[in-house]
Amino acid sequence: MLEWIARGLSKRRVTTRYPAHTEPGPPGYRGSVSVRDAGGAAPELARVCPTGAISVDGGDIRLDRARCILCGDCVRAAPERFAFSERYETAARSRAGLIAGGTNEDEEAEPARRALGEQVRALKRSIHVRHIDCGSDGAEEWEIQALWNPFYDIQRLGFFLTAAPRHADVLLVTGGVTGPMRAPLERTWDVMPEPKALVAVGTEACSGGLAAAGGLVAGGVDQVLGVDVYVPGSPPAPIAIMHGLLLAVGLLREEPSA
Repeated sequence: MLEWIARGLSKRRVTTRYPAHTEPGPPGYRGSVSVRDAGGAAPELARVCPTGAISVDGGDIRLDRARCILCGDCVRAAPERFAFSERYETAARSRAGLIAGGTNEDEEAEPARRALGEQVRALKRSIHVRHIDCGSDGAEEWEIQALWNPFYDIQRLGFFLTAAPRHADVLLVTGGVTGPMRAPLERTWDVMPEPKALVAVGTEACSGGLAAAGGLVAGGVDQVLGVDVYVPGSPPAPIAIMHGLLLAVGLLREEPSA
């Protein structure tokens, strides 16, 4: 016991200070893919991506991060045009906000976000999160679980997990929506009290990912319910998910994608 106390005193605070202080990604971390040069591209470049995240229209490149699984094929094939970004802040309030060069604002979702923000202040930032897996491979679940460990300690920001959807303020959804999970997802959302927000976590939840091409999933959560915040990545890091949650309840402002 004395050894653990001494170790704790010597290391001092180990919990991340995010979002009060920026948390840099480690060297080589694949937070997202950015477009270095978007003009004058050949149409064949779009074929590099296995999920169709890249499109070329009139020589202009568009990269849909909702479909990107961070495989790196585009970076290896055209490093002069694509590069990995080490930033954690990848969440967006609309699908358009996940497209390089697209817009970031979703005006239709603003009233719900404002209402939820008022509840945050009323509850003194006591936000209850219900997580539902609609067909993920389990990768996102590991990252979500880490949010409540001593390093990330998202409870310090007022976020708590709940198994009861009737007590939840935010619905955290992972995986593309499979047929058997569509009805449970809709029932969970229906019984949640207003105001509420839905956060799609991971490429599969944002767009369906690789499974979307085979028709095994709905193609993303927004094909079933309205999504307030998208957190792309395969899987996204805990701080990326934290960023999405803070964005959903109005505690952070969205930054434009690059």
